[in-house]
Amino acid sequence: MYDIISQYLEYLELEKGLSSNTIDAYRRDLYDFGGKLDGKDIQAVERNDINMYVRSLKERSLAPTSVIRKVASLRGFFRWAYAMNIITKNPASTLEQPKVPQRLPKVITLKEVEEMLHSGLSPLEHVIMELLYSCGLRVSELVDLKTTDIDLNSKYIRCFGKGSKERIIPMGEEAKKVLEEYYPERELVLKKYGMTSKKLLINSSGRFINRQDVYNFIHNRGKLIHKNISPHTLRHSFATHLLENGADLRVVQELLGHSDVSTTQLYTHISKKRLKEVYFSINTD
Repeated sequence: MYDIISQYLEYLELEKGLSSNTIDAYRRDLYDFGGKLDGKDIQAVERNDINMYVRSLKERSLAPTSVIRKVASLRGFFRWAYAMNIITKNPASTLEQPKVPQRLPKVITLKEVEEMLHSGLSPLEHVIMELLYSCGLRVSELVDLKTTDIDLNSKYIRCFGKGSKERIIPMGEEAKKVLEEYYPERELVLKKYGMTSKKLLINSSGRFINRQDVYNFIHNRGKLIHKNISPHTLRHSFATHLLENGADLRVVQELLGHSDVSTTQLYTHISKKRLKEVYFSINTD
């Protein structure tokens, strides 16, 4: 079973071009399922095995999104195994994908963003905050950025999103300014430690910034405004603020790198919700 899983993960990496983080998630999901089969061969897996596993996920009180992802992992795996003639029957062929509960993303106000941006940030911290918010980058896109992905003269950033899909994002004057302030500091660190690298984010100790570093930093910044936030909160806020100020939905879709405009449409609900809140706060006795 695990040998077949390894082949599938290799297929996802080489043929589908999925990121290492996505492949790691598939690996955890499929290994979790495999661990419940008591050594049963993939050919012997039946629909009842899958049903029992899905039932156990719900009994473990996992978040609905986690259950949905694990079910999607199983459907994709068995569909591939059937297409490759590894199995003669797909036990997950009629397995329904659970519905995603629609939750409005958490956002913060422009005033709160400005408060976080003007609170004694180092040049490196300023770059992290500015690129997450004003360019709407995912945290994985941010930490993977190279200096060669940034054109200060033309003011754009090239990044690679889910499925290694490339997109070009314009940057504003403020983003350009903080990058220009950060570059000399970065060069001094590289020189100090005798390093050569195109990776954009490096701290004063000569260590490249990773996803957890960014999560910890943003979480701590959130304490200044008494909010529990993540890097994705800034991305959500970027999209919401654009739509609130009249940006076209399709433009925001392109900037965020969403393959489906329905994903972007979720932010229009936030804008309407906030509009109602503002209206009723003004028009109450």
